[in-house]
Amino acid sequence: MNQPLAQQAYGKIIEMILSGTLMPGDALQEAKLGETLDMSRTPVREAIKRIEAEGLAEQDGRFLKVRTLTTAEVEEIFFLRGVLESYCIRQATSVPVTVLDELEKRVRHLQRHGPGEEDEQRRVDDDLHRTFALSSRSEVMVSTIADLRRRTCMFDHSNLPHRFLKSCEEHLEMLDAVRAGDAERAGILMAEHITHARDAILERLALSPERPAE
Repeated sequence: MNQPLAQQAYGKIIEMILSGTLMPGDALQEAKLGETLDMSRTPVREAIKRIEAEGLAEQDGRFLKVRTLTTAEVEEIFFLRGVLESYCIRQATSVPVTVLDELEKRVRHLQRHGPGEEDEQRRVDDDLHRTFALSSRSEVMVSTIADLRRRTCMFDHSNLPHRFLKSCEEHLEMLDAVRAGDAERAGILMAEHITHARDAILERLALSPERPAE
């Protein structure tokens, strides 16, 4: 399996959904999408599986069909993330400095070299948020946060390019607060970070045609 091809297929299908080329209710057909994207079925199939796991497709009879996140869903997801992740990062002041330093090194590499071609930005983002989530010492908390994040992870640097460097700066500020042992500031910074991400996604959704009724 050529994973980069699957990532390309995923990105192109997501853009088709957000641009309205694929509308809510349209079937995600491997053969048709493969022809449109000039790709074989294998990477397209993997991309569709990922899109389904992220909640942008749902089974309707024999077909897997496009669905889109509503404004209400986005607001709910980010409300929950704000509560849970702000709590977790306040518990993260015991994270070893070596772990924080490695995360900082990776974030600064992104700042200098960009998001990379093989989801490096996403890996760094996931690892940073998971590190803070693990500080809760709650498997339920960790899995809940991971699920909430997965439901909006299609909105990455390719769809929200203006958020890329700003998000890196916000991550570094959070790492500094945790390293300094300032739990209260870390919690505030996390809440602001999540609010900024929510607002950017809502702005992007507002540009998509024919939003579903709330």
